[in-house]
Amino acid sequence: MKRSRVLAVLVGGVFCLAVMSLYRMLELMQGAELQNTGETPDGLVDSDLSRLHQMIDRLEHLLSYNNRLVSELRDALLNHKASWEKGRGANVSSDSSHSRADALPGCRLAEKMKDGTDGVQLLDVYDLLPFDNPDGGAWKQGFEVRYQGNEWDEQPLEVFLVPHSHNDPGWLKTFDSYYQDQTKHILNNMLIKLTEDSRRKMIWAEISYFSKWWNDIDEQKREMVKRLLKAGQLELVTGGWVMADEANSHYFALLDQLIEGHQWIQRHLGVKPSSGWAVDPFGHSPSMTYLLKGAGLQNMLIQRTHYAIKKHFAQQQTLEFQWRQSWGGLLPRSDIMCHMMPFYSYDIPHTCGPNPAVCCQFDFYRLPGGRVFCPWRIPPQPITEQNVQERALLLLDQYRQKSRLFRSSVLLVPLGDDFRFVESSEWDAQFSNYQKLFDYFDQHPELHVKARFGTLSDYFAALHRRLKAAQTTLPTVRGDFFTYADRDDHYWSGYFTSRPFYKRLDRMLEATLRATEILFSLTLAEMRFRGDGRLVADFPAREHFQHLTAGRRSLALFQHHDAVTGTARDPVVVDYGTRLFHSILNLRQVLQNSAHWLLLLDKSQYHHDQSKPFLQMDDVISAQDALPQKTSLTLSDEPRSLIIFNPTEQLRTPVISVIVDSPDARVADAHTGRPMAAQISAVWAEPTQASTETFQLDFVAELPPLSLVVYHVTKDSDGSAHRARYTFHHRGNTPTVQSKHFQVSRPQGHEADGPLSLSNKHVQIWSSPETGLLQKLRLQSGLVRQVQVQFLWYGTRANRDKSGAYLFLPGEEGAQPYSSSEPPLVRVSRGPVFSDITSCFRHFTHRVRLYHVDGHAGRSLEISNMVDIRSEVNRELVMRFVSDVANGNRFYSDLNSFQMQQRRTLSKLPLQANFYPMSSASFLQDSTSRVSLLSAQSQAVASLRPGELEVVLDRRLQQDDNRGLGQGVTDNKLTASLYQLLLEDRRGGAQEVGGASVEHLSLLAHLTSLSLCHPPITMVAPSGGRLPKLRPFLPLRSSLPCDVHLLNLRTLEDAQEAESPSQEVALLLHRKGFDCSSAPEPPLQCTWSAHEEVNLDDLFSPLRFRSVRRSGLTLLREDDEPESAQQQQRITRLRPMEISAFRVEIE
Repeated sequence: MKRSRVLAVLVGGVFCLAVMSLYRMLELMQGAELQNTGETPDGLVDSDLSRLHQMIDRLEHLLSYNNRLVSELRDALLNHKASWEKGRGANVSSDSSHSRADALPGCRLAEKMKDGTDGVQLLDVYDLLPFDNPDGGAWKQGFEVRYQGNEWDEQPLEVFLVPHSHNDPGWLKTFDSYYQDQTKHILNNMLIKLTEDSRRKMIWAEISYFSKWWNDIDEQKREMVKRLLKAGQLELVTGGWVMADEANSHYFALLDQLIEGHQWIQRHLGVKPSSGWAVDPFGHSPSMTYLLKGAGLQNMLIQRTHYAIKKHFAQQQTLEFQWRQSWGGLLPRSDIMCHMMPFYSYDIPHTCGPNPAVCCQFDFYRLPGGRVFCPWRIPPQPITEQNVQERALLLLDQYRQKSRLFRSSVLLVPLGDDFRFVESSEWDAQFSNYQKLFDYFDQHPELHVKARFGTLSDYFAALHRRLKAAQTTLPTVRGDFFTYADRDDHYWSGYFTSRPFYKRLDRMLEATLRATEILFSLTLAEMRFRGDGRLVADFPAREHFQHLTAGRRSLALFQHHDAVTGTARDPVVVDYGTRLFHSILNLRQVLQNSAHWLLLLDKSQYHHDQSKPFLQMDDVISAQDALPQKTSLTLSDEPRSLIIFNPTEQLRTPVISVIVDSPDARVADAHTGRPMAAQISAVWAEPTQASTETFQLDFVAELPPLSLVVYHVTKDSDGSAHRARYTFHHRGNTPTVQSKHFQVSRPQGHEADGPLSLSNKHVQIWSSPETGLLQKLRLQSGLVRQVQVQFLWYGTRANRDKSGAYLFLPGEEGAQPYSSSEPPLVRVSRGPVFSDITSCFRHFTHRVRLYHVDGHAGRSLEISNMVDIRSEVNRELVMRFVSDVANGNRFYSDLNSFQMQQRRTLSKLPLQANFYPMSSASFLQDSTSRVSLLSAQSQAVASLRPGELEVVLDRRLQQDDNRGLGQGVTDNKLTASLYQLLLEDRRGGAQEVGGASVEHLSLLAHLTSLSLCHPPITMVAPSGGRLPKLRPFLPLRSSLPCDVHLLNLRTLEDAQEAESPSQEVALLLHRKGFDCSSAPEPPLQCTWSAHEEVNLDDLFSPLRFRSVRRSGLTLLREDDEPESAQQQQRITRLRPMEISAFRVEIE
């Protein structure tokens, strides 16, 4: 008790002292200013207001500084209190006292997630299976299915035939072309044909198409749609904007496209999807299942999994299972029932049963005389009274065989394919012929079968009833279904990298969208707060909201499994790229305009002029296939204002880079006048030719969470700025270097032969003097690891089957070292803000950079590549790290940036099977160290030998790989890729769970990845003329706990006024699971919570919420929880790894 009182008195004393100091400072400032001007208070007129503004600004800044001081003191005190009271404290700062994992209170929650050894672990299945691929007969990849015939005597076979049409939102044609040529006819005919007979059913997945069609139809047809939905004849499955890829997509985009679809359905149709339908994504991720469950879905269906897995699951009757998160412990909270289709494809020949030659005879679109035929050379027959018995029994045999692969006698049989049911005649052929077969079954009860048209929900409802009646439980399955193979050794690991330029553009749009969403929501909240609930008349809120909606939909469309995958035809890729590009430009307008209003000290000075925006971005993107180019700032003695937006929830000290027209410049905080550490570097027009007109200015900024901070850049006196120094290394001819403004030297003596070395206070690196490529790292703690960077080529096979957009089929020789007739030019730069080594090879420029900063940016190594392989034929370029980490055959890669998944490199599998998707992270570890590679774009990753980690940078392939695309991948661009390499000490080995350890990134890796994926956004105010007074916008008092990520702050559409912003905002928080074996020295400057309960008002102070309602992940009103007493106090539970969604109104 005595210690608690001492603490209270100490905190109170500090606060009183701080407040008194602030008032005294303000008093002194006022007195000094009055003395300087020689005016009396009575004589002040306009200047008085101006001075008052300045004093308030200074007071605000001092208060902000004081808040940060008090916050740090509070955290330190809570730390001590926690150690006194054995961990009963709330927020715990990362501190050097937490040297052991069990001393970290936040880790206890993470450790709880590692319980549970129940059910099927897919990693163990991979270890178990021989992958020998014997011929299974009629079911080529399976086995002969037998039955007695009496299995259904007591429980009749219940068959649901589910008509569907798989509509790719872009693949061989663009989204709009498909819609005009096929999709709108399918949906028009659906209205007519389902209305003709109430027994007919249909499911539809892609809301991007459905919403476009809805806009085209009249009110009478819209009412017909609603009637069909209400009657259960039409079902919207999954409800996403697209049927998303699950390998390359980031979880932000996966959830965003789901929200976009669900919100559209709620607004226009008033229904809620309950079942997921994913028949075409090339492999499946548990991250997607988590999002579906969080969005309120109860069941789901998947198709494309490895044929050996399908066979194994069929033999074990585990094709229907509860899919559980690897980190989910023993609790079924995250479980979702999943149905895996057992056969090769989702088309009709591969869905009625194991024999495609028989099933194809029941695809009545292939009746003789049509455009499509059965490749097995036995055509379908129209059903007549003469043949109905023979046909019905033939079909029933397939149904019965398929039924034996499942645990219940309820059977799902999809009926459809890509863009089916376009023509009215197909609707008639399928529905009328099947109805005759169903009628025959009904007339012959001795067959013990009841068959009908159904929706996916009809099937799952019957299945749940049957399982409950039989008291049958389904097994649980943990893990993911990568890497997919559809036949032989044809592994679909190529698309993890195909079209890397657009994979990078996808993440640029994602980062821009998230930043714009947050700033727009904060702007509207601030406007309403200042304007008694009203928005500023001149602010184009509705137009901006429409830009946001279009941006959401462009990002959503690109998550389609033929878009972000890089598996569409060239003109379609250009169409996607154009949509992404235009969305980035439009979102930038919203961002600039929102920042403009927020920064103005006097809001009455705000004026919107779209033709002449007040703020401009510091770079320009000229076309959909062009990299951003920095614009040069013209400097003078008058300060030029830079505005930096920090889109993350953490205080950051990033290095900001701008291009200026002078080699002498200084940067100062516009608010305080404090000079910032800066350096001037050369802009290299050619590897050895520095520009004499433009220069790179880099400075260390201090950015509070979600803040807009103003910096002044001014031209300085000659030679006053810190300039980078350069050393060039080149074997053979000494290059001529043109560099007027910079000191350039050549290596002398031992420096010429010894390794190149760079260091900061956290890490030291050594690189090869011949190539400039990394060789070794050393941490401040003393840990040393060999980490060599190599570049290699993969070719493709010499025989018929070759690599293409989907498949990776490398040549037998494997990876070959990259070699060049000309040795690379190596350029070493040293400066006070950063130092780097740049290696200029023919096909790529590789740079490794160390930042001399105190924050987490100084603890990792920034690696960037600029790749151009347009001169190559059938080659793939790989960057490989070779280390002495003793990881055995295990490594970890992320799934959709949401969770880490253990991988095992298996020698029984071909090389291409051991490549996996990596959205943003991968690591190797042993008992003492971990090497993490964090990325700003998705690509393929592998660890083919112990200590190795490699990523595929680009692939250029001259031929189709026979998966329907009909072309190779030859539209390569100059492509940038960006990484952070992180070496960390580990204390204590990994915990094994069910044969597969559940691991997470460390807190440091999470923060590094956050900065990599959401860089600061730089804007420039106009030069010349009298600028209005700007002040920083600091919405949060302190950073969020470093394990809590603000996933989004998304303004929702107004319920009354379409396409307009409402006062409601979707607040999405993700609490990260983090690794407990790493505690960096010195400690991280952030806190985390030791408990699951948090107070939202405290978290977001000084922001206040007028209302808070926890909801489902897609914010459907029917998923809103009633506001409990706890929620009224703003106390809510955030579990590790979980995403929480709230419908809030910001005050």
